[in-house]
Amino acid sequence: MIILDGKATSNQLKEEIAIEVQELCKSGVRAPHLAAILVGSNGASLTYVNAKVKACAKAGFESTLVSLEETISEESLLEEINKLNNNAEIDGFIVQLPLPKHIDEQKVLLAIDPDKDVDGFHPMNVGKMTLNLPTFLPATPFGILELLERYKVETSGKHVVVIGRSHIVGSPMSILMSQKRPAGNATVTITHSRTKNLKEITLQADIVIAALGIPEFLTADMVKDNVTVIDVGITRIADDTKKNGYRLAGDVHFESVAKKASHITPVPGGVGPMTIAMLLKNTLIAAKKRA
Repeated sequence: MIILDGKATSNQLKEEIAIEVQELCKSGVRAPHLAAILVGSNGASLTYVNAKVKACAKAGFESTLVSLEETISEESLLEEINKLNNNAEIDGFIVQLPLPKHIDEQKVLLAIDPDKDVDGFHPMNVGKMTLNLPTFLPATPFGILELLERYKVETSGKHVVVIGRSHIVGSPMSILMSQKRPAGNATVTITHSRTKNLKEITLQADIVIAALGIPEFLTADMVKDNVTVIDVGITRIADDTKKNGYRLAGDVHFESVAKKASHITPVPGGVGPMTIAMLLKNTLIAAKKRA
């Protein structure tokens, strides 16, 4: 059984990106600049955004954090987005999700300039992705593709079962895995909360991508021997034995499934670190276009 180590792979990727940034700067081009808008003080979002800021520093990027009150109006938030759209010094930016309930998430995503949408969520970029045209790929699916490629996991002709249909992971993942690409050419089944006989389907899978947000949902009796398992979920579960009072769990029951898997991602340290690395890669792509 091989652990698909997202932490080590993302560090390697950041080093490669840092070398490219150095070459850009030597040629007289300024360093890539990534900005993030954070609305409110959600603990998980704050941790994630801070990790992005640290990653930028490691890769030689400039970074800007725009922190806004949770009570900010939708109109004022759209004004902040417009400022970044028109700021020539910013190559790419993200609006950290989730947003407060009084703000229309779709309206916010639509307001982002597609050429600066390094999260890959704008409908224009989603459309290009669907047609397999050059564009920003959503960071988490992009990271999963990179992991599969770097660990040389065979995907061509394999049966991939995706559990979950979100626009952030499940849906784009199903499209990307079926396309003609190094980590692709697979036959894909997308499943979700309304899928009947889910266990029968996952037992047929050569590769399972679990992205539904239910901790330890996928168990050993749901997968066959030598399966590759990608665990996208991460949930805090109360645990009195831990100093901070909780432990992190993925969508996969790691202990039991790992015994049957040929390859598996851990939680934490699997898909999560790759998401941040691919966000940097998208920003580097944007900076190269600008250069």
